[in-house]
Amino acid sequence: MSRPIVVLRPEPGNAATVERLTAAGLSAIALPLFEVRPVDWVLPAMENHDALLLTSANTLRFGGTQLAALRGLPVLAVGAATAEAARRNGFAVVAVGEGGVEELLDMPAAKRFRRLLHLAGRDRTEAPRGAVATAITVYASEALVVGTDDLHRIEHAVVLLHSVRAASRLDALTTDVDRATVRLAAISDAVAQAAGDNWGQCAIAAAPDDAALVALAARLAD
Repeated sequence: MSRPIVVLRPEPGNAATVERLTAAGLSAIALPLFEVRPVDWVLPAMENHDALLLTSANTLRFGGTQLAALRGLPVLAVGAATAEAARRNGFAVVAVGEGGVEELLDMPAAKRFRRLLHLAGRDRTEAPRGAVATAITVYASEALVVGTDDLHRIEHAVVLLHSVRAASRLDALTTDVDRATVRLAAISDAVAQAAGDNWGQCAIAAAPDDAALVALAARLAD
């Protein structure tokens, strides 16, 4: 019997992953650990920046109407999903990196920009100093209350881990869960490490994206 697959990411990503799992004929359980909310922010002077650094598609989802004023800046994006969201919102994407901020900023197409405006979440990994002129928080991921009964639903299931923060919180919340019965599908090595030890199995997706993570979960579910 195939194991159910638990999705921890916040909305709207949670629903998108559940839909992808369902389309693949898999049983999905939505168990978001966080809720993403917009944060009030002040638009900086565009002339003080030569490019926009985007590390999450949530910036485009929750950044608000002020983003329109920044469309004149070229975009450096971490991840294909972020790049796609930027293009849908009228931005010109000049570089896309899949391995994180440092890899992105080391790409030839990105090295010519030295006054980046980084719009991101409150809980973020800061970009390397030198390239970023201004970093502004435009959204925050707030922890949701998760009941004991819900946590025990992950037993004998596959859990998808999309972020270090979700993995760390799962580790903290599951002290009374039988981890040996749980299989983890992590989007990266760093995410897997943040989940802690004593899980039944932990595997890393072939690529750092939702499609690869779902494909991995399908294999682990058998």
